[in-house]
Amino acid sequence: MKIVWTILTATLFASLASGQEARGRSRIDVIHYRIEADVDPRTQTLKATARIRFRPVDDRITTIALDLHNSLNVTSVVDGQGRALTPTRNLQEYQLRIAFPDILAKGSEQEVAVSYEGRLSGQEESPVYGVKFAAIKPDYGFLLYPARWFPVNEYTADRYTAEFAVTVPEGFTVVTGGIETSGPAPAGRKTTVCNFAKPSLAGSIGIVREGPKTVSSGGVTALTYFRGEAAGAAQSWGEETGKVLGFLTGMYGLAPYSAIGLVETEDGAPNGYAAPGLLFLSPRAIGSQANSRLLVNQLARQWWGLQASPATRNHLWITNGMARYAELLWVEQAQGPGALEGEVRDTYVEAMTVDNPPLIQASRFEDYSPEYWATTAGKGAAVYHMLRGVMGEEKFKELLKTVPERFAGRGVTTENLKDAASQLAGQDLGYFFIQWIESSGAPEFKLEYTVYRTQKGFRIMGKVSQDLDTFRMPVTLKIETEGNPEEKVIDVSGTSSEFLLETFGKPKRVEIDVNNKLLRMSRSMRVAVSIRKGEMFAEIGEYGEALKEYTKALDVARNSSLAHYRVGEVFFLQNNYQSAANEFRESLNGDLEPKWTEVWGHINLGKIFDITGQRERAVNEYNLAIRTKDNTQNAQEEAAKYLKEPFKRAKPAF
Repeated sequence: MKIVWTILTATLFASLASGQEARGRSRIDVIHYRIEADVDPRTQTLKATARIRFRPVDDRITTIALDLHNSLNVTSVVDGQGRALTPTRNLQEYQLRIAFPDILAKGSEQEVAVSYEGRLSGQEESPVYGVKFAAIKPDYGFLLYPARWFPVNEYTADRYTAEFAVTVPEGFTVVTGGIETSGPAPAGRKTTVCNFAKPSLAGSIGIVREGPKTVSSGGVTALTYFRGEAAGAAQSWGEETGKVLGFLTGMYGLAPYSAIGLVETEDGAPNGYAAPGLLFLSPRAIGSQANSRLLVNQLARQWWGLQASPATRNHLWITNGMARYAELLWVEQAQGPGALEGEVRDTYVEAMTVDNPPLIQASRFEDYSPEYWATTAGKGAAVYHMLRGVMGEEKFKELLKTVPERFAGRGVTTENLKDAASQLAGQDLGYFFIQWIESSGAPEFKLEYTVYRTQKGFRIMGKVSQDLDTFRMPVTLKIETEGNPEEKVIDVSGTSSEFLLETFGKPKRVEIDVNNKLLRMSRSMRVAVSIRKGEMFAEIGEYGEALKEYTKALDVARNSSLAHYRVGEVFFLQNNYQSAANEFRESLNGDLEPKWTEVWGHINLGKIFDITGQRERAVNEYNLAIRTKDNTQNAQEEAAKYLKEPFKRAKPAF
């Protein structure tokens, strides 16, 4: 997926109010869809009629706006009385506007039928920039909800009941995830009717030729619809799906569906996309073995995202953050608390790559952009981890089940989550949500203290300072003494908080938040965030901006092997081999964090020497790489390959 949005666009998003408010939409609530769709894989076309029942939420509405894929042309629109209506299109917003001859009374039930048709080969511009959500091919197809292949109101927020009647040629099967029956169809074709009796975000379907491979695991039935080479991985994915759903059921409660369909999409589609009872996977994500973390992230959305969904896009952090945090909980369960600490640190780094806007304004981010994921998923997961620390293990576990159960079939807001968490914790957690959801920024602590001897032991008088005036959080201090270390929790409020602690053993050192439970800035975090920002720029080819961020990291930590390594990568890609060699050498002379910078530093130096005709020096570097015995990303195989045959750079395209 190539996305031109960069982290610089965050400032643009902050100045633009996207979504329905910016487009001046009159608000409606869609109650029910009845969609009759005819899919022709041979011509890669879709022909459909969507009958939509809705209620106006605003008063005195005369026009409604719905999202619809630009490649689908509207052929007719009629109201509930059969009167023909004239639609207009706003292609920039992927919007269909329908004007009514009469004022629609607030709360009254209305109906409109929209007929449309068009070609969806997968090459068309997507409503979500750079991400493919619809494609009809001669042998398969998929039409996912974000493609807006039917008229959508309040994308990701407005829930509805639905009935989909999808007709395909004989030999094809429609996979919907709902309760399926057969319907009447012309000769040589067949119709699948799927009902969603409970309000949901239904509307994602797969079109396949072969029946599923059925795998039962852990009391769960997985129906895998994989093609070609991917079909060999069906057993692995089915078994892992059962394991993951067993894990998630233990956290969230009874699964919404007893069977899950896994449908292969194609390159350009997201690695994973969750729909009611279905999971769509791209070929590059499937591989030969199941990706348990991808399954955890996507299947968690059956509870947090589909059973209960964000009331508006400003609350997307609730579900995206929980999906990401479910990954961390899976790692903790599989590998232990030590592995969790590393995952939390990486998540915190991602969360701080975007400073503004705060989480409660997430609708300002472009859907699926790097900023969108860093904020709603990265910072969202960070918020859940901190909330876990504030609530305690047992109360937090109760919260994980309470929210999807209490808000099943409807939208959930940040206020709803705050109230549920406060009720379970037995304290008002408003301060927590104000700090981490409604505000931006993270504290950077400065600790000052003095130790006094008392008759019973020792007294520590100190002060914690930081820059956020509205900040309030319980913070743990670790006190290293001549005996066993002690931990004390203090309440840090405002820019300066004084504390007084008593200890039995003589204090040798006092450290704040030593386990890095809080999302906070520090010297090491500043380095990591700058490097991650640089990586984000490098991924989209903005090498000048990437170098600026890497330089910021080196200004703070001159011996950062990772920062030097990343600079070396940029110079290497720009064919500036002398500068690249200098940086890879600096990386090898640095702190060697992470450890893989050593083996790959030697490999890249070897490549540079091969390119510049210094084979003996290249061989020496490859041998040094092998001696590290580090096989991160198949480093040993890479070094061995170039020991046998010199590295050759790719020929330029011009």
